[in-house]
Amino acid sequence: MPSPPLDPSPSPAEKSLSAFAPLALPVFRMLWFTSLAANLSMWMNDVAAAWMMTSLTATPIWVALVQTASTLPVFLLGLPSGAMADILDRKRFFFWTQLWVATVAMLLCAAVLSDIITPTLLLGLIFANGIGLALRWPVFSAIVPELVPRDQLPAALALNGVSMNASRIAGPLFAGALIASLGSAYVFMLNAVLSVLAAWVISRWRRTPTPQPLGRERFLSAMRVGLQYVGQSPHLQGVLVRVSLFFFCSTASVAMLPLVARGLEGGGAGTYTLLLASMGAGAISAALFLPRLRQRWSRDGLVARGTGLYSLGMATVALAPWPALASLAMFVCGMAWITTANSLSVSAQLGLPDWVRARGMSMYQMAIMGASASGAALWGQVATWTTVPTALLVASVVGLLAVLAANRLMVNTSVEEDQTPMRQLSRPAANSPPQSGHVVVNIEYQIDPARSDDFRALMQQSRSSRLRHGVLSWELLRDIHQPGRFVEQFIDPSWVEHLRRIERLTAADAALRDRRTAFHIGESPPRVTRCVVESTIRN
Repeated sequence: MPSPPLDPSPSPAEKSLSAFAPLALPVFRMLWFTSLAANLSMWMNDVAAAWMMTSLTATPIWVALVQTASTLPVFLLGLPSGAMADILDRKRFFFWTQLWVATVAMLLCAAVLSDIITPTLLLGLIFANGIGLALRWPVFSAIVPELVPRDQLPAALALNGVSMNASRIAGPLFAGALIASLGSAYVFMLNAVLSVLAAWVISRWRRTPTPQPLGRERFLSAMRVGLQYVGQSPHLQGVLVRVSLFFFCSTASVAMLPLVARGLEGGGAGTYTLLLASMGAGAISAALFLPRLRQRWSRDGLVARGTGLYSLGMATVALAPWPALASLAMFVCGMAWITTANSLSVSAQLGLPDWVRARGMSMYQMAIMGASASGAALWGQVATWTTVPTALLVASVVGLLAVLAANRLMVNTSVEEDQTPMRQLSRPAANSPPQSGHVVVNIEYQIDPARSDDFRALMQQSRSSRLRHGVLSWELLRDIHQPGRFVEQFIDPSWVEHLRRIERLTAADAALRDRRTAFHIGESPPRVTRCVVESTIRN
């Protein structure tokens, strides 16, 4: 009996494993190409600005400050922009950030054509461009998980890395060609055109806004809750520490690459472009193999290996006498960069529910940019005191040791909670919903006194969970007259915020609730009471 013909189509598992699977989704594909244009504009701007600074001054600290000026706004404005991206319409917010970047690019072009550009003015306009990037990045990070299934999220984030690094190749090539033929002003002019085109594409996206029956969160409250969420999540703290350490040291190679290029045999603008393009090519090559690498090693294992490979590549760049060897080393750095950055980005995304995703990812980006800005300034100063190769060698050693120590001492970032929303939960009823005042919630448990220590340990997890969701304070009260009677007490800012917190509950929160309830030995479920704080001050 002949064998049945083999089905040539890939299985669902193989499709989700494919590095290109998310591009089959039309909206993701459209926004991915928009992101590619935006990244292309960003890299062209960075290359033109960095090269212009080398023509204005040869002092290493000024050249390194170009990197600081472009990244510092993300550190300063990351949380506010993340809060706005979570509470405003994400499509409109994304659209206006593109117009901001286009405006700054036109101002740069005008300043160069008018021959009024100075090191200080250049840094100021680069900083203004960084403001646009600070506003844009969190909203795009929050949009991606809306567009792809959870099992395709690592591949989607890797494709974003491909977009970044494809533009890292094409951007310097275009910028170098324009600088050599027409001048830097036309690089900034092209950036403005690309940014306007990206805004036009975004305007054509027919996104269905998420309904908000409770209204929008208040801006300051949204920032507070975002900070509390990250501050009470050991998983996210571990991600932020690792990504900060990696970028603090790895930024040395990018910040001083123009000086490295000038120091190589026959080095010039073309050499600088070649080194950047080599790094981008390495990142793209590695991205194609990331699905297989994730099957073999945990995310923390990939971070450790990626950091080691990057340190080796950066040390080689420091000592390379020829452009060919330096280019090969930058290719290795690109492979290591995408491996490490993608692993940490996936860990951050999977550790965040959608309602706080932009705020969480803004703090992730703040960690990257804050580390990059301070690292660029530090390693630039070290190069000023010593030499560029010495600064790169020291950065490579420090980066490797720091990330290895973090992997050894901090929580495993490869494990995350189930952030699936619990939509079936009903709102608590109230005869007369309070219009103002804090809401105090008391939950009474009767447990076996012999299990008190285990219950207290579990309630520490409950405390972190409640604070992550926005409560103002949390206490565990023990009845001194009735052994085994505990009262969990926490305070919400208002009745609306109390309802909002209930709507945010996830599968992980429900599992934690079931573990708490399992300790209760009363005949009826734990008793829940809600009280509103009344003011006793009379006018």
